[in-house]
Amino acid sequence: MPFGLVSAWNKRRRSKSQDHIDPWIYKPAGCWQIEDQSHFVKRRNHGTSVFTLKEMEEATSSFKDENLVGKGGFGKVYKGTLRSGEVVAIKKMELPPFKVAEGEREFRVEVDILSRLDHPNLVSLIGYCADGKQRFLVYEFMLNGNLQDHLNGISVAKMDWPLRLKVALGAARGLAYLHSGSALGIPIVHRDFKSTNILLSANFDAKISDFGLAKMMPEDQEMYVTTKVLGTFGYFDPEYTSTGKLTLHSDVYAFGVVLLELLTGRRALDLNQGPNDQNLVLQVRHILNDRKKLRKVIDPEMSRSSYTIESIAMYANLASRCVRAESSERPSMTECVKELQVIFYTNAKARGIGMHTSSRMG
Repeated sequence: MPFGLVSAWNKRRRSKSQDHIDPWIYKPAGCWQIEDQSHFVKRRNHGTSVFTLKEMEEATSSFKDENLVGKGGFGKVYKGTLRSGEVVAIKKMELPPFKVAEGEREFRVEVDILSRLDHPNLVSLIGYCADGKQRFLVYEFMLNGNLQDHLNGISVAKMDWPLRLKVALGAARGLAYLHSGSALGIPIVHRDFKSTNILLSANFDAKISDFGLAKMMPEDQEMYVTTKVLGTFGYFDPEYTSTGKLTLHSDVYAFGVVLLELLTGRRALDLNQGPNDQNLVLQVRHILNDRKKLRKVIDPEMSRSSYTIESIAMYANLASRCVRAESSERPSMTECVKELQVIFYTNAKARGIGMHTSSRMG
């Protein structure tokens, strides 16, 4: 980000006005849309577009069911085609009345943060629509959907070990970028990192999505204390849950859970299992550093020829450290990136795959 924009952002954060102390405070769209539209559009070099409701209807053929590609807590996601011909994903906010204020806040956070960030492992925000009470977010279209669908049988394509390592490394790079603070001068905690928020491109490049719960850390502080714990069950940092202390390592814990999902093919939280087997971390944490028992939790959908036990053991060791109860004992995301690179190359070398193939890890 250019120095001028960083300076302006820091000046904005130091402002004494209530809205600048808490830039995510809820206001009706009528108040902020006029005030903020040009502000949003100018932040990103390649621009964040503002769309009308009519354009959203045209792009999705009036939200036809055949264009519906997913549903989430925010609402429905449609595949759409803009007037320019660009194929996009359009997220339409559909919330009950008691959640509208919360949804408005998350909408603003998503637009504000993604308009400032640019990284190959973060989903790109093309633009947004705040037309009357209608709210839409427009993203680049990710052909292969989300990671969980590929791990839990919804997708026909099965992922072998090198591809899972590629996804893990891409997601790790995205989180490391957020935590580095290089874009805004202050670190960002995603706070809702999970397998459904890892989207996959046509080449299975991983991109982190859904920044509605993201939190910019206070300047010169490594911790933010809150009385309202937000996120998704199964990915909660135990320390954050018990103390309300949010840190960068809260994301590391959630990343460790995703590493376990990639290894085992199981869900982070599966209520269809028995009481002792519902939580993935509790189910496998005690065996992650036991090579003999470790073989039993490897996803049987993976081709045995695609992985080496050495690389699996190294990976499991990293995952076990990411999900430690004490946040101070977890590695940083930068360390996770470095270790995953070593694990990928270790596996590739043992399987006799040339490094030119490995270079496609990006």
